[in-house]
Amino acid sequence: MVTAEPKVSLTGIKPTGEPHLGNYIGAIKPALELAGGAESIYFIADYHALTSVRDPELLGRWTRSVAATWLAAGLDPERTIFYRQSDVPEIFELHWVLSCFSAKGLMNRAHAYKAARDRNREAGVEDLDAGVNMGLFNYPVLMAVDILIMEADLVPVGKDQLQHVEYAADIAGAFNAVYGDAFRLKIPKAVVPTEDSGRTLPGTDGRKMSKSYGNTIPLFAPEAELRKTVRRIPTDSTPVEAPKDPDSSAVFQLLSHFADPATTTEVRARLEAGGMGWGELKDKLYVVLNEQLGPLRERYDALMQPGSELEELLAIGAAKARRRAQPVLEQVRKAIGIGG
Repeated sequence: MVTAEPKVSLTGIKPTGEPHLGNYIGAIKPALELAGGAESIYFIADYHALTSVRDPELLGRWTRSVAATWLAAGLDPERTIFYRQSDVPEIFELHWVLSCFSAKGLMNRAHAYKAARDRNREAGVEDLDAGVNMGLFNYPVLMAVDILIMEADLVPVGKDQLQHVEYAADIAGAFNAVYGDAFRLKIPKAVVPTEDSGRTLPGTDGRKMSKSYGNTIPLFAPEAELRKTVRRIPTDSTPVEAPKDPDSSAVFQLLSHFADPATTTEVRARLEAGGMGWGELKDKLYVVLNEQLGPLRERYDALMQPGSELEELLAIGAAKARRRAQPVLEQVRKAIGIGG
């Protein structure tokens, strides 16, 4: 009986800001859970961030923060490959090779590039490519290489990221059409959640939690800051004794993602019947968040300290990643006639 090889799952994380509750519920927890049945690979896409982050101190801090966040959230570096993209030079050599098999017309249709042109058009800018750098334009090729060099079978993505996996498959197909008799790149498949609305958190203003809205709740905020942020979430003036609609409350929605089912049910019943005010609900949310996130915060803070084990763990991960990437690049080089 032939045993199927385990599938390889790849997840990339771009360091473009401090982690918040929306990142944790919407991306980190689902990715860690999804990879449970596959060999998992996680990387920090620090070079991807260079298209928009130009402050070296910020880029360095956010890269460390992303790494510490995933480790604090439960990523086991002994059971996975966890590395910084910039620590694997093979990625950038393969990027050039595969850019030679990436049609410009395909890149013209990339969502980020089209969005940049649309913004210029709406602003009345004559040159629709104004402000577009080649990093943004070539972004899908580098992302394709991230996937292909690790020979990933599965790439968990939201619907808005599906195009990147499709591009990786297209680019691999273009390479295989020419050199497939010598070496074939593995064609990846996207894994898209069937329903992701339940993983979207409201921010402090009721809209989707997003750094662009400035309405986030930091994942590892100190206790005093966390309490203050929760207390600032706006609510209406419904009296304590009056019935309230839990589903219209951003505070209750946040609570329902972190509290156990019994607590959520109890709070819902008290709100609907009257007798619980918004202030008490906010206090309840703070306690639940602090209990859930306290251990993660402690681990995160320890990893962010100078001289922590973070750099060592990333170095070990980089060595694992390079051992996986090098044979792929060597076979590509041999197929195209470079390097003997």
